[in-house]
Amino acid sequence: MDYTEIMVRYGELSTKGHNKKNFIDRLGANVRKALHHFEQVKVHAQRDRLHVELNGADYNQVMDRLQDVFGIQNFSPSIRVEKTFEATAKAAEQMVREQVKSPVTFKINTRRSDHKFPIDTFAMNDRLGGYLLEKFPDLLKVDVHNPDLTIRVEIRLNGIFLSSETIKGAGGLPVGTAGKGMMMLSGGIDSPVAAYLGMKRGVSMEMVHFFSPPYTSPQALAKAKQLTSKLARYSGSIRFIQVPFAEIQETVKEKIPEGYLMTVQRRMMLRLAAAITMKRHGLAIFNGESLGQVASQTMESMLVINDVTSLPVLRPVLSYDKTEIIDVAKKIDTYDLSILPYEDCCTVFTPPSPKTKPNLEKTRKYEERLDIDGLIKRALDGIEITEIHSGEDFLNQNEDVFAELL
Repeated sequence: MDYTEIMVRYGELSTKGHNKKNFIDRLGANVRKALHHFEQVKVHAQRDRLHVELNGADYNQVMDRLQDVFGIQNFSPSIRVEKTFEATAKAAEQMVREQVKSPVTFKINTRRSDHKFPIDTFAMNDRLGGYLLEKFPDLLKVDVHNPDLTIRVEIRLNGIFLSSETIKGAGGLPVGTAGKGMMMLSGGIDSPVAAYLGMKRGVSMEMVHFFSPPYTSPQALAKAKQLTSKLARYSGSIRFIQVPFAEIQETVKEKIPEGYLMTVQRRMMLRLAAAITMKRHGLAIFNGESLGQVASQTMESMLVINDVTSLPVLRPVLSYDKTEIIDVAKKIDTYDLSILPYEDCCTVFTPPSPKTKPNLEKTRKYEERLDIDGLIKRALDGIEITEIHSGEDFLNQNEDVFAELL
């Protein structure tokens, strides 16, 4: 079929009451951003549907991009024909010839927004269904309750649109409708999954990544950027904020008892994330902590670490077990990247026996040995912010650099 349009149906947006227009406008903007490479494509976000005019663009490529946009329940490639029964019947006949190779059940589902069109919905269902039964007596049988094939007919002011395929969308809410969050992105499996789940609930994410050269390699930084590029396909682009952390780690290792190294290090990370969140007008901090998975992710540790900020610290994978997290990571294509053996700063200074139930008062007392304000200021002064787009390749660029150095 020479499809002319893709008709997009909304998911949870239909329940959002007075905010519905804002949600639809945001979804329209996100779809335009996702399809910006297709210059001829036009996007029209309306109250009940979003319409993507292809204008000659490859509909398979456009649909691939639409499947990553949160806020879409499903969509259908459609063909526009003249507003006559004859043109409608001819297009429906072509759909059946191309798609049906063995006997199936079917029904016609008509919607008429142009009430001046002389054939109403029931009459169109009856006439078009009868026409197709006459053309394909050995292939088609009517089943209005559970058909194998549904041919949808929309009678609109600018033409009649037919579709017969419904493709599941990403669901969730449009990115940006729930405000901005800062994701503490490591190079592991959990934090990219947490970022994905936050974005699915409408959060516009910025990635905060701590790196500690020379203890962490350029490959580890490139890996974090590559993970961000994977996630950027859900929002078009993502800001990546790299925070130098080596001085803080060296100082903490020198002045803090070994059992509390991890606790104090995490508190410093959270202080930095909170400062960046406030500066960039975010509403919450996100991380990939899963309850009980490692020493710093007990409730006692979370209590002590959270002590440094009053901002919400949200943990989308808190109740997931590792197998569930890995399943999502594979689904969003971050798993193979996450298991690459490039250590991030969360692992290079890990003590052999970190406290699983740190004491808050002891932690505060140990931190008196540190120039916290000076350490935080110098780290914030050294941050670098880049805009990362979907499809960028950081690991291969990095490998080229290393090949030259060798």
